[in-house]
Amino acid sequence: MTTEFGVELGDGRLLHAYDTGGDGAVVYWHHGTPNIGEPPAPLFDAAERLGLRFLSHSRPGYGASTPAAGRSIADVAADVAAVADAAGVERFAVMGHSGGGAHALACAALLPERVVAAAGISGLAPFEPSTAEGFDWYAGMADGAADSLRAAREGRAAKERSLGAATGEEDIGFQAVDWEALETDWAWFDQIVPPALVMGPGGLIDDDVASAGAWGFDPAVISRPVLLVHGAIDRMVPASHSTWLAQRIPGAQLRIVPDAGHITAMRQGAAALEWLRGFLA
Repeated sequence: MTTEFGVELGDGRLLHAYDTGGDGAVVYWHHGTPNIGEPPAPLFDAAERLGLRFLSHSRPGYGASTPAAGRSIADVAADVAAVADAAGVERFAVMGHSGGGAHALACAALLPERVVAAAGISGLAPFEPSTAEGFDWYAGMADGAADSLRAAREGRAAKERSLGAATGEEDIGFQAVDWEALETDWAWFDQIVPPALVMGPGGLIDDDVASAGAWGFDPAVISRPVLLVHGAIDRMVPASHSTWLAQRIPGAQLRIVPDAGHITAMRQGAAALEWLRGFLA
């Protein structure tokens, strides 16, 4: 049974947190964009089999978590430390999907004394320094996904205008296999998007601006084991992003999944948990 609780921060913000409980080793879940932080129910059976406990929170601006306009990806580390402290957890692994992938990497980079390993699924690479090194950040993205992130690169106001002008018909890059997954084994995603937007699109806007902007850390400094998983036919976030990250992060492992898209890469979630379990004594 998942317990929900609030964590008050020193700056007056409140984070809405989740804990599946038990005495298992902890995996801190980082949700995608736009989701709330509810742990991934489709992976509960695998977590139970592996003796794992999920801890997580809704990022600022999502659900009941206080907004924090202007936040960077790096800012998540302090929030995670506060939630882990409130839950009495000292060491943990981290795992993130899509927009949560970069946030999981931030914890691995900035909380090395607490994070034992990290797994990122379908995540973005940082715009900088990747583009400075010749990486084409938008290559292979569906038009709707690329246009949305180009607006985010211009700042919060431009992202707000772009979102306001959206018709809902934009090609965001989901493949037929992704739509099928959203109706079957990963229908859970449809349960966590509406409550993420209950207070408006602020969390989504801040996520995209943070993802497309300066992350506040370089993935190259990560010293903990990292696993990157990506669908080969993902058009929302092309697999080239994880390929670039794997080349940047010392010792990172890369798994490109044939015939998987942005959502269907999560079908590798149980295998990623098993990989993380190996680092959780």
